[in-house]
Amino acid sequence: MKTESNQVYQFKISLKGIRPPIWREIQVPGTYTFWDFHVAIQDAMGWQDYHLHEFELLKPSTGLKVNIGIPDEDFGRKVLPGWTQKIADYFSSENRAASYLYDFGDDWEHQIELQKIIPKKRGISYLVCTNGKRACPPEDCGGIWGYEELLKIIKDPTHEEYEEIMEWLGGKFDPEYFEARKVRFDDPDSRRQIAFG
Repeated sequence: MKTESNQVYQFKISLKGIRPPIWREIQVPGTYTFWDFHVAIQDAMGWQDYHLHEFELLKPSTGLKVNIGIPDEDFGRKVLPGWTQKIADYFSSENRAASYLYDFGDDWEHQIELQKIIPKKRGISYLVCTNGKRACPPEDCGGIWGYEELLKIIKDPTHEEYEEIMEWLGGKFDPEYFEARKVRFDDPDSRRQIAFG
């Protein structure tokens, strides 16, 4: 159960290694856990949450880097469960940065920056995507290199792989398209029940 908070955290999430940049700006409640934050990032970016994820950032109380996500003993290192860790215990004006890795095969690295912490305003529904640029790459396209290849192919209708790629993309894909107002956020508790039962 989430307790009430009068604070809202505004983050900028940028996908590393792609130019022009792909980014989102979102505002999330101060009560959020890292699992909740993960679901919000997935929805804002446009990912489908098919793969594992992990945050890495400094823990203020120790000054040491920690990994937060879904614990897996096979990794051989400690990963704190995201649903037990609150963003308010980590992010502050002195501790603004984190990295977020999605899909350990394609290795989509995101830079997270806390822009500001603001008071909650009455009548405004948080969580919200306030800004952003460019479409998210398609799932399972092969990481940055694969995405760059995909963009070359869809710009050239004479390319031998054009029809196959366009069919795989569902017939259309505009890498420049993004509208913040069209972002819809899933319930993180429901997503967790589906993921873990």
